[in-house]
Amino acid sequence: MSRPIDRARTAVAAMAPAGLSLVAVSGGADSLALAVAASQLPGAFGAVVVDHGLQPGSAQAADRAAQQCRELGLDPVLVRRVRTRPDEASARTARYEAFECALESTGAQRILLGHTRDDQAEQVLLGLLRGSGIRSLAGMPAVRGAYARPLLDLAREDTEQICAGAGLE
Repeated sequence: MSRPIDRARTAVAAMAPAGLSLVAVSGGADSLALAVAASQLPGAFGAVVVDHGLQPGSAQAADRAAQQCRELGLDPVLVRRVRTRPDEASARTARYEAFECALESTGAQRILLGHTRDDQAEQVLLGLLRGSGIRSLAGMPAVRGAYARPLLDLAREDTEQICAGAGLE
């Protein structure tokens, strides 16, 4: 069986078109593992970090995530600070608006999102609990428009292993 970093690199390479792609980085293991994989590939990879400002210290956490991306060699690295209500729907809307602005300002072709197999399972279960029926079984698509999720075949523990291998917390 191949190592998680090898699987991540292969998936990123398959989903990153020619030109600039941006990795959406929150500072968690999933998105940092995605940044590590992208940084080890030829091509142009940058990052976008969105600070929702909903928790004390969020600005420092966003700045730390951006610094880790710079240390990995991603360029450009953008930090977008947004205002949102504390509910998930508002935060998601603000995040995707920031992603759209990042695509436009950089000319990037794609935003890579760090969702894993664990997130996919959670999404399906939540959909079923909300009564979405059989439609929720499809889960998150690997690619939709400018957005791609290369890590859907990896578990969260795989991303933690990738980060540990790269010396990231």
